[in-house]
Amino acid sequence: MVATGNGPLTGVRVVELAGIGPGPFAAMTLADLGADVVRVDRPGGPGLGIDPAYDLTNRNKRSVLIDLKADEGAARVLELAERADILIEGYRPGVAERLGIGPGPCLERNPRLVYGRMTGWGQEGPLARSAGHDIDYIAVTGALSMIGKDGEPPALPANLLGDYAGGALYLVIGVLAALQHARTPDGAGQVVDAAIVDGTAHLTTMIHAMMAAGGWQDRRGANLLDGASPFYGSYETADGGYMAVGALEQRFYRQFVELLGIADELPARNDIDRWDELRDAVAARFRKRTREQWTEIFAGSDACVAPVLSLREAPGHPHLAARATFTDHAGLLQPAPAPRFSATPASVRRAPARPGADAAEVARDWELPSGAPNT
Repeated sequence: MVATGNGPLTGVRVVELAGIGPGPFAAMTLADLGADVVRVDRPGGPGLGIDPAYDLTNRNKRSVLIDLKADEGAARVLELAERADILIEGYRPGVAERLGIGPGPCLERNPRLVYGRMTGWGQEGPLARSAGHDIDYIAVTGALSMIGKDGEPPALPANLLGDYAGGALYLVIGVLAALQHARTPDGAGQVVDAAIVDGTAHLTTMIHAMMAAGGWQDRRGANLLDGASPFYGSYETADGGYMAVGALEQRFYRQFVELLGIADELPARNDIDRWDELRDAVAARFRKRTREQWTEIFAGSDACVAPVLSLREAPGHPHLAARATFTDHAGLLQPAPAPRFSATPASVRRAPARPGADAAEVARDWELPSGAPNT
């Protein structure tokens, strides 16, 4: 099979109303997969203050500059929406409507448009119009309560769990599913309400199943996958580094303790009352060697042990390097598009879009009757 194109979404047009966090990441994901994403930036920018040249969530996109509060602002956005397959916005509920670019006028102009809405709390509910951030959304869903050690405050997983896993990626799933429906003979456009609280709660489905079956305690640091188990956690090495251990299955655990060199000195792994003793013995052993030495010892085994690498170290890992999990484009080292496709591979094609830089190009390619949309 010959690999062709710039991704499986080649030919799909997306309008992104500029924001911060999960909305831009969702639009980047669509762009990585080949969609033609036009980002509608506003004068003054979205407020983060990052140099646009380094904002990798705007890679593979084009940008036009529209003042949504100007007389012609809404009309310019509606021109784009009329020619798009998907529109993404991340405003608080009611804002897009007040600006004249809510689902009503957009779907009136383009009945097959998929209108994706990205918020933390969702379009409805007591908190829908309240401010919030990732930490708030994952807190109320129960997800945050699971992360960290018993007796200590919950550990914060940056904003990966809520904004991106529970938010952006669920928006991507939603708009692509809706697009599939819109393209059926009797299909039509629709609104996709992607709320971080919904997506994050959905991510905890397996944990809820385990809790219902009696296999998960509703507190952190007391379960198989949350650090309570001595064979599923991280351990400090002699040089201050860390090794991650995931030897859950018996056959993997057997290799782990053998390569660790203390198989004959440990209490039985299924004796939960002696897990503290087992953990102390494993920890003491890991402190005997450096992270690099332990990495070499466990290399090629099924012990499920890996070095904990920093963000700057990760691209140099042999496996990630062999797979080109990170790529260099225009002098910026960055994660490569994911997942991978055999016939329609995705790629980084364009550097981060500069606000308003592509107005003439977009006007030509999208055949906008009023010309370049910068206002």
